[in-house]
Amino acid sequence: MRIRAVEAGDLPILQDIEVAAGRWFRDVDMPEIAGDEPLPLGELAHYQQAGMAWAAVDAADRPVAYLIAARIDAGVHVEQVSVHPNSARRRIGRSLLDHVAAQAGGEGASALTLATFEHVPWNAPYYLRCGFRTLTDAELTPGLRAIRRREAALGLDRWPRVCMLRPLRDF
Repeated sequence: MRIRAVEAGDLPILQDIEVAAGRWFRDVDMPEIAGDEPLPLGELAHYQQAGMAWAAVDAADRPVAYLIAARIDAGVHVEQVSVHPNSARRRIGRSLLDHVAAQAGGEGASALTLATFEHVPWNAPYYLRCGFRTLTDAELTPGLRAIRRREAALGLDRWPRVCMLRPLRDF
């Protein structure tokens, strides 16, 4: 599967991917997350225009997965990774993470970070297998603390959340 920068015309497809992928949260008793609205087109456009949005595309160049990120502190923070269920379990999410890690490392970023649900199988346990480690509260940078405050304000702390880090010194 090829990975490329997200184009403006891809944005509605990214919303469709997010909605489809979100349905899996029903299986782990998180219907509120499953029913969340996708990111608005304007917010997705912000990531796309900043060069911080990538898509894994099929043979017809149609996105089947995407990753959006932001520069936080000295690293790159993964804001969202979504893989359409029809393309799941093909290492596409890991390929997107590896692609962004290589790019971020090449630009001097020290790490990839993310905040995720601790006990959802395709969240923290998955990211551990992708080279991330869980950060302690004492290790949180100012930027990560701000992200956690924003998440708490949105009610995401109803379920255990963790921040994770993947060092980029190898890229």
